[in-house]
Amino acid sequence: MTCFDRRDMGLFLLRLGTGGVLAAHGSQKLFGWFGGGGVEATGNAMESMGFTPGRANALAAGLGEAGGGALLALGLATPAAGAAAAGTMGAAAAVHAPGGFFAQGGGYEYPAFLGFAAAALSVTGPGRISLDHAMGHTLNKRWMMPAALVGCAAATLTVVAARNKQVRQKAQETASAEETAAA
Repeated sequence: MTCFDRRDMGLFLLRLGTGGVLAAHGSQKLFGWFGGGGVEATGNAMESMGFTPGRANALAAGLGEAGGGALLALGLATPAAGAAAAGTMGAAAAVHAPGGFFAQGGGYEYPAFLGFAAAALSVTGPGRISLDHAMGHTLNKRWMMPAALVGCAAATLTVVAARNKQVRQKAQETASAEETAAA
């Protein structure tokens, strides 16, 4: 009799792949690994994209990706890990939305896919090949999944709305300055 079935193996592989990619991207933001800029450069980039303060947003994005990704890969605190990663990818997708859907044109395809995969793992749970299972699902209770997803969605919408407001204000200021210079 086998203790792991195909579903467990599939969830394990999906967690490793999705979590590993997210952890690597977050490590770029936090530590400058894998060709990333680290917190300072990422903070400056975040600020230029309308996420203010840039450093705090860089830390939040890095932790959402690296922390959420590492926890997903381990299958630990899966509802919160998946929600954190999905929320971070939701904000990334919002930044890429003006580029359309496909990644080759700068679109939101890739962050949206990672976000949906992370959210799906939050919903399905980690499977039996996980630390959550080994620990008796102490950090993976039935009520945690909806609480984590709703909380993360609210936080993501708040951050994206604040960023969009900042971008609109900057565009209006630029248009005003150009009108003044032209006059």
